[in-house]
Parts: sequence; C-alpha cells; structure tokens
Amino acid sequence: MIGNSRKLARLEGLLGDLGGAVVAYSGGVDSSFLMAVGHEVLGDRALAVTAVSPSMATREIAGARELADGRGWNHMVVGTHEVGREEYARNSADRCYWCKTELFEVLGPLAERRSAEVLVGTNLDDLGDYRPGSRAADEHMVRAPLVEAGLTKSEIRQMSAAMGLPTADKPASPCLASRFAYGVRVTPEGLRRVDRAEEFVRSLGFEVLRVRDHGDLARVEVEPADIERASLLADKITAGLTDVGYRYVTLDLAGFRSGSLNEALLDIRMRPEDLA
Repeated sequence: MIGNSRKLARLEGLLGDLGGAVVAYSGGVDSSFLMAVGHEVLGDRALAVTAVSPSMATREIAGARELADGRGWNHMVVGTHEVGREEYARNSADRCYWCKTELFEVLGPLAERRSAEVLVGTNLDDLGDYRPGSRAADEHMVRAPLVEAGLTKSEIRQMSAAMGLPTADKPASPCLASRFAYGVRVTPEGLRRVDRAEEFVRSLGFEVLRVRDHGDLARVEVEPADIERASLLADKITAGLTDVGYRYVTLDLAGFRSGSLNEALLDIRMRPEDLA
C-alpha cells in the first residue's frame, strides 16, 4: 500500500494544480474513483458529467446518479448524439473515436466556461488495449490523471475499497455499442434491444454477462463457471431474447471475456475509408 499511497498523493497533486475539473463520469470504477479524489481535492470545482444517450445502459445511468447524489458530488447529466453520426453508426473499427469526439465536443465548452480541464478515467492498463477513443482525447487535449499518476486497475480498485466506494468491485460495463459486431449498424432500436436482452439474462441470476449483437443472432457470454447453468436455462434465455427481437440465440462456450469482439481485429488492417 506504500506505493499506492505515493501514487494517490501524486494524483492529488495533479488535481490540486488544476483550476477546475470536468470529469467524464460514467459511474464505472475508474471515473468514480477519479471523481471521488477530485471532489476531495477541488470540492465544487470538480464537476462530474454523465453523458446520456441510447448507448448507455439504463441501469448504468441510474447507478451513476445514485452514487453522485449519495456522495454529494457536483453532478450534471448531458445528452450526446453519437448515434446520429454516420461515422459512428456504420460501426467500423474506429467507432469509439467518433463516440469520444462527440463527448469531448460537448464537454469542452462546459470546461471552458468553468476555466477547467476535461478529465477521463483512463488507467495505465488501458494503454495496452485497442482504444481508438484515446486519439480523440489527444486531439481535444483531454487529460488522463490516473495514467499520469501511474495507477493500474487493481490499484484503483484497492483504493476505491479503502474510500468506501461501492464501485470497487464493480464489473466493467462499457457502452452498449461495444456489444455490436463490427460492421453491424448501430441504431437506437438496436441499442435498446441489447439493453433489454442483457437485463433479461441478468434477471435469471447472472452477474457478469454480455449479449453480443450479430444482427439477427444474439451471442450470450457468461462467466465460464456459469456456462453449465446457462445451458440448463437455454429455453428461457432463447424465449426471452427472441421476445426482444433476436431470431437466433447462441451461448458462447468460451465464456465471457472483455472486448471479445476486438478479437476479429487482430488480422484486420483498417482501411483508409474507416478513418475518414
């Protein structure tokens, strides 16, 4: 914990040097921790901003609001319209770039009016993943203090627990668009379908899961230890997911793994038109 204490002090120092902070706050592990420290250091000069659109799961919006209210954070909800961008909706490999571009174009003016900087909860471990949104952050001069302080995901979870944050052991929950196979068009209707599908599977007692959208096909991922139980509930899962609009339902026998749709990118080189 000594090393963690030094990194926390470094983070507090970084935030203390700011005139103000606008934190892109989703209610996840990293942005919640960043906002918690930001609130301690900056008080109301730290503003948590939750961007709401069809790509954010209903339960995530409610959870973000509840945590912010419970902690007394300065919190604002804004609308973003990434789904209306053709570059985003077409769902090429750079979809996240256009999502973050939309987000930062909304947060930028907010930060400017407050003489603040826009901050994101990217951590050190994220740098090794495929994250085109990081390019948008660089272009908009958005800072990632958790990276600057050298904090890893496990360290953030440990310190979140020490601070009493309920997000300390929260599973990752990226936006609903991450459930769509690349090339499957992202639409508001499709996002609502995924949201309803995951809520249904969750209602059967599964905590960590994804419903991957492959058009007419829903590919259900649960933790490896839950695969046998999910197979026993195959009829219920199939009925529930066909009821929300899928024609075919399959259970992925490899089990849940974060970012599984990015596996298809390993042998793909992005075309020039994907970057247009």
